[in-house]
Amino acid sequence: MTDSSSELSEERAAVADACRRLGAEGLLIGTAGNVSVRVGERVAITATGAVLAALTPDQVTVVDLDGKVVAGTLRPTSELDLHLGVYHRYGTGAVVHTHAPMATALSCVLDELPCIHYQLLSLGGTVRVAPYATFGTPELAESVLTALDGRSAALMANHGALTHAPALDKAVEHALLLEWACGVYQRAAALGPPRVLDAQQQLAVIEAAVARDYGTTQPVSPVQEGTR
Repeated sequence: MTDSSSELSEERAAVADACRRLGAEGLLIGTAGNVSVRVGERVAITATGAVLAALTPDQVTVVDLDGKVVAGTLRPTSELDLHLGVYHRYGTGAVVHTHAPMATALSCVLDELPCIHYQLLSLGGTVRVAPYATFGTPELAESVLTALDGRSAALMANHGALTHAPALDKAVEHALLLEWACGVYQRAAALGPPRVLDAQQQLAVIEAAVARDYGTTQPVSPVQEGTR
């Protein structure tokens, strides 16, 4: 083990920044939750017991893909095996686990969050709820990994939520989107049974998004400029 602060220093700072943003958005409380980013054979991950909304880079530990600490002075989160499992199985670049209030509430009552809004398609559509298991256990890791198959997000029964993405900022955006969708579902369900987008409607959204480069800024075409 090395205490070198230079090992993945930029990534450790980025993880701390992500935690503070998630805290400011209300998705983190106290020491609950964990965030990581992978660079090659190294993973920068939050330390156990750290207050995430006020996290500093020195509270982010660096491990290898076997979980051995290679930089930092603090033990990594108790959910280390879950993060490493996501990296090994899905080859992703960053993982965000929160106890966000709306996601956690729905995880206590739903078996899945249905695709009630087309933005959920960016997470893979319907969000599965992984069966409950004690935190930090192999059983929990396997449960969540199974629920993530073909998805960028999963709810964890009576526990919270997990998202992943190729980049840390995108994993954070996925966490924010999931919490928003959970809030929409809760409000809709209070009024009546929420309508769910069927397979044909979902496919039409995907085709339209591809055709229009949905989600990216686009310059005005010369023809459009001429009509101003």
